[in-house]
Amino acid sequence: MIDGVLSQQEINNLLRKSKEVDIEMELSEAERDLLGEVGNISMATAATTLSTILSQKVEITTPQVTLTTLSEIQEAMTIPNVVFQVKFTEGLEGSNVLLISVPDASIIANLMMGGDGTNPSLELSDLELSAVSEAMNQMIGSASTSIATMMKRDINITPPSTQIWNGDEVIVIDGIDPDQPIVKVAFRMTVTNLIDSHIMQIFNLDTVKDITNCLLGDSMETENQSETRNDELLKQEPDSDLQSKATLAKNIMEQPVAVQKPSFAEIQNKPAAEKPRNIDLIMDVPLEFSVVLGKTKRTIKEVLSLSPGSVVELEKTAEEPLEVYVNGKLLAQGEVVVINENFGIRITNIISASERVKSLK
Repeated sequence: MIDGVLSQQEINNLLRKSKEVDIEMELSEAERDLLGEVGNISMATAATTLSTILSQKVEITTPQVTLTTLSEIQEAMTIPNVVFQVKFTEGLEGSNVLLISVPDASIIANLMMGGDGTNPSLELSDLELSAVSEAMNQMIGSASTSIATMMKRDINITPPSTQIWNGDEVIVIDGIDPDQPIVKVAFRMTVTNLIDSHIMQIFNLDTVKDITNCLLGDSMETENQSETRNDELLKQEPDSDLQSKATLAKNIMEQPVAVQKPSFAEIQNKPAAEKPRNIDLIMDVPLEFSVVLGKTKRTIKEVLSLSPGSVVELEKTAEEPLEVYVNGKLLAQGEVVVINENFGIRITNIISASERVKSLK
């Protein structure tokens, strides 16, 4: 302050504090806690999805729920971020926005394309942006499914729109003004020893209110129903009957309980050739019989590069027997034969019971 006159910075700080007070009134403490739990569950599901995609260990911390604006988020950004936005088309109103830094997005894209995730870049190629967009699409989709399960309603979303935010650009999100109050759910995310940074979800207040009202409403309804049933029981029973039943319940609880070891009939070993008498009842049940020539793993980049005439090398050598599966369970091994111009399989070995058990692990 100079000679009783506020500087522009002091005016901005006062306006920001005033705005924060107004925003704080938008969300109660119970709603904050509930939203944090919803974010924790949904993003844990999303982290599991990302872990499957990357074949890496992905962990997230407990979320921090804060009320803010896009302008404040932009002021706090120090490096470019990739922004993924989906709109709810059914079950919820509003949008869900996911932010991740460009270097972290570069690592994710590199891992998806068969790299080791080292040497992250501050720029993303079109192919890398497409790869990380698919990963974020899977994450947001699994998170939305988790929210739908908690809310017990169907929730559908649009395909995500992707953009890159730089510090010198104005943030633009459909349906959200720069100074409009929004809810930020921030997590610390680690991917093995490659990524250790923060990832955040952004919801507008309409979406947050819909989620919290739905979940808090169900909780209060259940509690009210329980209290109503208890009141009805008290009205139906005379005091003397209630006292006698309470005394009876107490006496029952105080009686000693006899505990003994369970006894089982001795297991009898029957010859393998002896069939159960009712085996004929399931003789006509169809089973899926399949033969696996071989398997291999390829990266997304390698799969996208396939064209007519491409040769894919399998892990199985030419001398190894083929595997025969029945309903997805390994049953036998064999070799290929040709019968009337059709391929067939000659069984050369039946997998023993112990080996079949090991294959289930």
